[in-house]
Amino acid sequence: MTALRRVELSPRLQTVAGLVPEGGGFVDVGTDHAYLPTYLIQQGRIPAAVASDLRKGPLERAMDTARRYGVADRMSFRLCDGLAGIAPEEAGTVAIAGMGGETIAAILAAAPWVRTPPRRLILQPMSGLPELRGWLEAHGFCIKAERLCQEGKTLYTVILAAPGAMESLTPAERWAGRQEHGRGDPLRPVLLEHLLLRVERALEGIRRSAKPEDLPRRQELEEVYQGLNEMKKELET
Repeated sequence: MTALRRVELSPRLQTVAGLVPEGGGFVDVGTDHAYLPTYLIQQGRIPAAVASDLRKGPLERAMDTARRYGVADRMSFRLCDGLAGIAPEEAGTVAIAGMGGETIAAILAAAPWVRTPPRRLILQPMSGLPELRGWLEAHGFCIKAERLCQEGKTLYTVILAAPGAMESLTPAERWAGRQEHGRGDPLRPVLLEHLLLRVERALEGIRRSAKPEDLPRRQELEEVYQGLNEMKKELET
């Protein structure tokens, strides 16, 4: 009998997988090829999974992956928008990876039951991180941890969140996440350098504007820049 092949994940999805607890209901929203739930089932981390996607093509690819790797009998497939086709009892852990931060926030906002504990959200936004962190803070979620990973020259952030109160984030923390003392993430300095350059460029542009409506944004960016610099100095010492 030929042994079944094992799914190999990219560093980005491997980081997401590392935050998934053993057992419990797992849902992968926007699953595409369903590599993540397939890997987790093969590893014995979860007994079964729900894979959902908005489009028929990606969901068919997900079904093909599950069949090819021998886990189709332990996976349920849903053609739906976000969490619209998912029952709360199926989703102890919800993973949403590879979408913009504002899209992730909209998916969560459309499913109010995600605010009821126990619930674990593993979010990997491709953009809009400040907006997503701010939304989580404003809507009753606590960011429990963040993990960084790198693919080529691109840095990715994976957020672990759950329902609950959280100490208010500073403007810089909305951009870079809260600095974890003692963890020593080797990619943290790289992230801060990248964000400092990005904010600096934005400030160069907005400082040329004489429009009164741009002043609040300029003040916010200056506060972010100052906070990021303080984080950088803290790491250096």
